[in-house]
Amino acid sequence: MKLQDKVALVTGAASGIGEGIVRRYVEDGATVYLSDVDSKSGERIASEIGGAFLKLDVTSEIDWSAAIDRIGSDHGRLNVLVNNAGIVSNASIYDMTLDMWNRVMAVNVTGAMLGCRTAIQIMRHLPKGTTGSIINMASTVSFLGLANDAVYTSSKAAIVGLTRSIATWCALEKLPIRVNTLHPGTTHTAILQSYIDTNPDMKNTFDRMSPMGRMARPDEQAALASFLASDDSSYCTGAAFFADGGLTAAHPVM
Repeated sequence: MKLQDKVALVTGAASGIGEGIVRRYVEDGATVYLSDVDSKSGERIASEIGGAFLKLDVTSEIDWSAAIDRIGSDHGRLNVLVNNAGIVSNASIYDMTLDMWNRVMAVNVTGAMLGCRTAIQIMRHLPKGTTGSIINMASTVSFLGLANDAVYTSSKAAIVGLTRSIATWCALEKLPIRVNTLHPGTTHTAILQSYIDTNPDMKNTFDRMSPMGRMARPDEQAALASFLASDDSSYCTGAAFFADGGLTAAHPVM
């Protein structure tokens, strides 16, 4: 129960890795608020795990303020924020439109920035001896270019810079807040399963993306997110944590 007495908010929690994280956090003893724009799935998961659902558009300052006000009213504190909400474009630079670019950057980067800024406002008042942890969901494409999604690649690279800046500022301000990035590799979520359902050969393609020869499970990403939320990561800030099966470590074989 390493997250006992911690209050956590996870965005984009109605499916995939976000869902895996909220389920793990509850198992580890946290009080969990899960947010998404998908109210139906979010409310179902909240009911299953004993959490609370908040409808939250991460690009909206009003929604962020309302979410933090609710959590502050309920518990007086927030210990953990996971900025997990994100979208893709599946468009190369040649096919990219300005509307596509602006939408993905708004959700993936501006949404994370608003989450960090809002969370810091409440985390800075945590009781002495208590710390806050902000986990910004990045990707292996933070460091490896994805040819067919220029804006997603750019947004996840931006998350690394954003995180390092915020982590450094919090440390220099002597605030009890850690900020790190989590970089999942190819993970077997419902989105990838939809590709496999259409073309079964895609499973082999996804499995071969890492030297370990298989996709990650959402609970494996959640385990790393649990470590970063816990006091076990008390000296970790501004750092990038990978759960990618060795994808970013491997040179292409001859």
